Amino acid sequence: MLKMYLPIKTTRQFSVLFTLTCLISLSLHAHAKPLRMVQGNNSIENYAKGLLKLALSKMSAQYDWQEAVPNTSEERIVQMLVDNQLDVVWYATTNALEEKLLPVRIPLYRGLLGYRVMMIKKGSQHKFEGVRNLEDLKRFSLGQGRFWADTSILETNGLNVVKVLKYEGLFYMLDGDRFDAYPRGVHEPWSEIQRYPDLALDVEQNLLLVYTNPFYFFVNKSNPELAKNIEQGLRIAIEDGSFNEYFINDPTIQDVLQKANLKNRIIIPLVNPTLPALTPVNDKSLWFDPYAD
Repeated sequence: MLKMYLPIKTTRQFSVLFTLTCLISLSLHAHAKPLRMVQGNNSIENYAKGLLKLALSKMSAQYDWQEAVPNTSEERIVQMLVDNQLDVVWYATTNALEEKLLPVRIPLYRGLLGYRVMMIKKGSQHKFEGVRNLEDLKRFSLGQGRFWADTSILETNGLNVVKVLKYEGLFYMLDGDRFDAYPRGVHEPWSEIQRYPDLALDVEQNLLLVYTNPFYFFVNKSNPELAKNIEQGLRIAIEDGSFNEYFINDPTIQDVLQKANLKNRIIIPLVNPTLPALTPVNDKSLWFDPYAD
């Protein structure tokens, strides 16, 4: 059999190149900063993680992506970030959150979380046909998470809120007639209903609750470098159009555009008393306008 050998010089060159490649790879890995976050793959988690990857892809900093922490209540997750057991979380902002954590003040959903439709029990649409304003809506009970920012907003506007600790329990309680409706961000209910096919759930057809409700990334106050990298990456993505492309092409946002019928709904405006003073409400590049042509 004919045997072929690389020249000694070529072999040595290959060995040196391979060694250098390994060293560079190890060096990059060694300098990568940990980026610890909660596990989970619901629509919000998938969206936030995908947008975070997009933002950080615009930056030169290297991060070691870690989804090692089981998801739990918002209160517990916030405390874990305060205690430096996590590096980044994502929530609707409040004054209380911004006192504890460092916000990246770019709304991930471009403000769309402030447009809320109501999940209802299938067959109960007729109960809401006469609702035209906030006073009419006060006749109904609404389910929400106990520590959610939305809960405080609804209660401040005089609405009757049934508060629950666990997100998953809200769907079963709605199906069990424990309350009348479950307000959701307009991007959320269709995918959620698909996840619970054994429950009799539907989306109310006529009403739209509206308030300013930005949804941000948050990091520990001792980590301004991470906050700066996320913000700069997001702003680059806004400028080059990749943020809007990611937003518009997200499956749940597509659900909104195709199913929510936003322009024909009755708007019920609500006041958001928890809106921090530094919210960039006047920066139009950050906000989605569903009524624009």
